Amino acid sequence: MLNEKGSWLSSISLAIYALCFSIAYVELETGTGALILFSAVQLTMIGWGIYKKETLNTMQWTAFIIAIAGFVYLMRPSVSMPSLPAAILMAISGVSWGIYSIRGKTCLSSLRATGYNFIRSLVAIPILIGIGFICRGSLGVALIDIDSITIEGIWLACASGAVASGIGYSIWYMAMPLLKNTQAAVVQLCVPVLAAILGVVFLSEQLTMQFVVTSAVILGAVLVFVLNKKTPKALI
Repeated sequence: MLNEKGSWLSSISLAIYALCFSIAYVELETGTGALILFSAVQLTMIGWGIYKKETLNTMQWTAFIIAIAGFVYLMRPSVSMPSLPAAILMAISGVSWGIYSIRGKTCLSSLRATGYNFIRSLVAIPILIGIGFICRGSLGVALIDIDSITIEGIWLACASGAVASGIGYSIWYMAMPLLKNTQAAVVQLCVPVLAAILGVVFLSEQLTMQFVVTSAVILGAVLVFVLNKKTPKALI
C-alpha cells in the first residue's frame, strides 16, 4: 500500500477531464453540459465493462434505461442546442473521467493515489501558461488573463481542488475496487440528483414534485441495478 503512487495515465486523464470541463462549460448550459458529460462517462465505462465480459441481465438493462431516461428528464428544462466545439470538449472530458474512474479499480490506497495523481497533473499548469503567453504574443488572443489572477482566487482554487475535489476523488477511488465498471458507471447518475438535493438544503432552491418523483425513479433504478447480481443464463 505504501508503494501506491498513482500513474501518469490517471494523472493525464484527470488533467484533460478538468481542463476540457472548465473550457466547455463557458459555452454550455448546465443541463446540456451534464447530459453530454454523463453520456460520455456511461458509454466509456459500460463499454469497457462489456469489453471485460461484465454481462448485464435483463433487469439491469431495464434499470439502466430507466435511470438514463430519468436523468434526461431531470436535465431537460436546462438543455439547449450546444455549440459543436464545446460539445466535443465536454465529451472528451467525460471519456477522460471514465478512464480515470476505471483506473481506480487497481488502486491500493485511494488517498495516496489521488495525491500523487494531483501532483503529477500540476505539470499542465506551466504548459498552459506557456501556451497562453505564446497565443497572446503571436495571435493577440489572451487564453489566460494573468492580470486577473489574485491571491484570494488562488486560495479558493486550492481549497476547491485539493480539499473538496481531492477528498471526493479519494472516496471515489476507495469505492471503485468494490464495484464493477458497469455498476460504477450507473452509480454516477446519482450525482446530479445529490447535487440538486444539496442545492435545496443549502441554497434554498425550489423543491418541486417533478424533481422528487424523477429523483426517486433515478435512485430506485440505480439501487435495483447495483443490487441485482444475477448473471444471464447461457444460451443453448
